[in-house]
Amino acid sequence: MHKSTSSDRLVLFVGFWLFAAGLGYSVALAQADSALSDSDRIDALIQAGQDKASIKSADVCSDAQFVRRIYIDLAGRIPTLEERQSFLDDPNPNKRTERIDRILQSEDYVQNFADTFDALLMGRAPGGKIAERKKIWRPYLENVFRNNRPWDQVAREILLARPQTPEQAGAVWFLYERNDNAQAIAEALAPAFFGIRIDCAQCHDHMIASEIHQQHYWGLVAFFNRSKNQKTNAGPRIAESAIGGFSDFANIHGSSYPNILTFFEAKTIDEARPQKDAKQEDSDDLYVPALTPEDPRVPKFSRRERFVEEVLAGHPRLAQAFVNRIWAMLLGRGIVHPFDQMDSAHPASHPELLKLLAKDFVDSGHDIRRLVRRIASSRTYQLSSLPPAGAQDPSTFAWSIERPLSAEQLVRSIQIAIDQKSNPDHPILTDLRDRIPEVMPETITTDISDALFLSNNPKMHQMLLEASKPEGFVSQLASNSDPKMATRELFLRVLGREASNDELGAVLAFVQKPLSSDTGNDPKVIWQNALWAVLTSAEFRFNH
Repeated sequence: MHKSTSSDRLVLFVGFWLFAAGLGYSVALAQADSALSDSDRIDALIQAGQDKASIKSADVCSDAQFVRRIYIDLAGRIPTLEERQSFLDDPNPNKRTERIDRILQSEDYVQNFADTFDALLMGRAPGGKIAERKKIWRPYLENVFRNNRPWDQVAREILLARPQTPEQAGAVWFLYERNDNAQAIAEALAPAFFGIRIDCAQCHDHMIASEIHQQHYWGLVAFFNRSKNQKTNAGPRIAESAIGGFSDFANIHGSSYPNILTFFEAKTIDEARPQKDAKQEDSDDLYVPALTPEDPRVPKFSRRERFVEEVLAGHPRLAQAFVNRIWAMLLGRGIVHPFDQMDSAHPASHPELLKLLAKDFVDSGHDIRRLVRRIASSRTYQLSSLPPAGAQDPSTFAWSIERPLSAEQLVRSIQIAIDQKSNPDHPILTDLRDRIPEVMPETITTDISDALFLSNNPKMHQMLLEASKPEGFVSQLASNSDPKMATRELFLRVLGREASNDELGAVLAFVQKPLSSDTGNDPKVIWQNALWAVLTSAEFRFNH
């Protein structure tokens, strides 16, 4: 079998665009699609947009930049010195793809994606709720990514909330934590699984995205307004009534309408409505037994089940929203931006790419790892973060968009940097979650207060003190007889790069100055301050 080479792909790529000129973009894509690799297809569509904008992309990033980026994005932390060096020393031309595969099979990937999706699906929570989530919700999320569960099945389990196995028990928490508030459920569900925000349609049709109607908001509420939290011997469950939940909603003009079972880009579910003011009687014959005696009984006509079976299943937005979110996680912004506002007011920058990725995701059986691997293996993902001349629009993806580390990623990276054992429950994490609540911010802002927060945080100081113990990283630096070598290790371990001549000179001048009473005649204090300065720099807090 002939193995494709880079020159082969170049010939195919040039031929594709010559062919496109004669037959048109869509036809050419269909003809050339089978000849290009998964990642090449991504790059071809991105390149088409750049050609249209008359800009050139940045160069591909160096191996040193790539290894730091891929560990932060997939493993949720910077690489260790050993991981970095083994990658740089590897002569294999396919080492980037192989490293991606290795990380995707790691427990670090599981924890990182569980962290991210906990925040995306549930929002940030105070300490008490975090403790509750860890009992069943967190293990469920970890199981999803550890076993590469198909996303459509995961969405079904979460929204139906009727676990059939102990491993599925945590799926109920998405609904359970929202405590019988059907509007809160609807407002969280729409962006989490369909990539649209319906909050603005509560009182009137969406004023900007006119395709989102008020009936979509109240219809989604109606699917879940019969659900109720129930504590059982088997754990938290979501019961459902067979009656009730009929009401009208009014618009800003005073007109009222029934809240029928309907949702955006989905069919309406027929349900007989009782006569106005007619009293409904609940009875056993309206239900079927649950799978186990501990679980709530199930209505014969279950609104939640009809939503899952007839709205969620096969809904085109489910795949589109997920691939757009993963693209935003890895590239810094979605193909539709913001990633949770996929409506007519926010058109896709590369609609053909969104369709391609969504179709491939569905065809793969909603394979999460395959999707991540495909995007991370692309040239587009691996570009330098230095914008090329004339490129200003980030939606062209002509360079790698710098992204701030999440609170969890920052804590794990600090622990790696100071050679400290990983502690996912480190006390500083609570402070950082409050300080950095978003895991995928729509806009990125940073100011001096961020640096001051880390610089003055007592828990950060405690971490540095722990690094000054005899076996700690600060002690290793202070005991090195060659300050220049120690400085190089400091920069390699923390920032993943060599120190510049200016940086090297500044650190050496600082650590080699005569000891004074301020340092207590302890060289470890000087090295601790040097480490503190690099750790709290803006460079450390960003992926680039």
